[in-house]
Amino acid sequence: MITFLRGNLRWLGAGLLLTFASAFGQTWFIALFAGEIKATYGLSDGQWGGLYAAATLASAALLFRQGRMADDIAPGRLAPGVLLVFAAVAAGMAFGNSVWLLAVLIFGLRFCGQGMMTHIAVTTMARWFRAHRGRAISIASLGYALAEMLLPPLVIALLAGLSWRTVWGGVALVLALGFAPLLGWMLSQRRRPQGDAAASEDVPGLDGRHWSRGEVLRHRLFWLLLPGILTPGFIGTVVFFHQVHIAAVKGWEMSWLAPAYPLYAGVTLVAGLVGGAVVDRVGAPRMLPLFLLPMGLGAVTLGLDDGLWTWFATLALLAVTQGTQNALWGAYLPVLYGTRHLGAVRAIASTAMVFSTAIGPGITGVLIDAGIAFPGQSVVLGLWCFGISAVFARLALSGRAG
Repeated sequence: MITFLRGNLRWLGAGLLLTFASAFGQTWFIALFAGEIKATYGLSDGQWGGLYAAATLASAALLFRQGRMADDIAPGRLAPGVLLVFAAVAAGMAFGNSVWLLAVLIFGLRFCGQGMMTHIAVTTMARWFRAHRGRAISIASLGYALAEMLLPPLVIALLAGLSWRTVWGGVALVLALGFAPLLGWMLSQRRRPQGDAAASEDVPGLDGRHWSRGEVLRHRLFWLLLPGILTPGFIGTVVFFHQVHIAAVKGWEMSWLAPAYPLYAGVTLVAGLVGGAVVDRVGAPRMLPLFLLPMGLGAVTLGLDDGLWTWFATLALLAVTQGTQNALWGAYLPVLYGTRHLGAVRAIASTAMVFSTAIGPGITGVLIDAGIAFPGQSVVLGLWCFGISAVFARLALSGRAG
């Protein structure tokens, strides 16, 4: 690992910085300002949730259309360009004064952050690494966990002395003056893949060819895999989104939940590193039936007992799946469909993930309003994970998983 890091620090660091930067467009980061945003714009919980869901769905649609930019534009130009747009959107959060502009800004945060930053990071790592693709993606994905560890306490401390708009102004400066030029330098030198074949970024997938996006969408295997792509984002988002409701149902104080967040980030980090190494060693198809099992167990655990231990156990188990799935899908899609059109192909998966994070809170919120508390829903979500794992086990055993 030390040799691998030393020889590839420039590129791995760029991937990590991209995933870290994605935090500024992630739900958990934006939610830190939800109270201030609702008060400033006079929005109810329902209005804020509806605006957020609509903006996220629109960002998913644009990502599906524009994801192929990762194929057509060198990452050394694409990433800094997107970061400058990202910075402009963050500046808009600092100065905007209308609800309509807020909707556009949330759309921009979701598209640039959760969408393009993640998309560029994973696509670039998957294309530039072959023999250690899973390991490279897992190291790049550490940016997610580091952001989850460092940014919430920092933002909370800043909000104690500064206005929320001033904090967003600081985000804009960090993105424009720090991250954009640094990534431009780090990604200016392309890495030549090392592996079994000739050193080329173009490595074919199934049937020895490079699949176009249209061909992938007509491929039966992709639709069998899609539930596994959608599920981690759906469950991970709704558990955090409904944490206030969960605490109320179970009789917990909100302050009791906070110590579980560093645990979640730490387990995600370790699981990502271990998962990447395992994917490289045994192959993504063999990991396919296993990666959702911890999330399924965690979801069931949340619904079975009112003890506070269930919150810690649930987040730890969810973190195992969240850490592992980044390396799994990042390594698996190039194996299935080749690397020439990887940006366009990954845009399908990225769009699906963003879509799942948009619809999750809405669907589960309607069920809560109908009298079905989330802990009860959580058991069903856990059983769903087990069912998908059974389907994936059949695929792996039959040899149809690639």
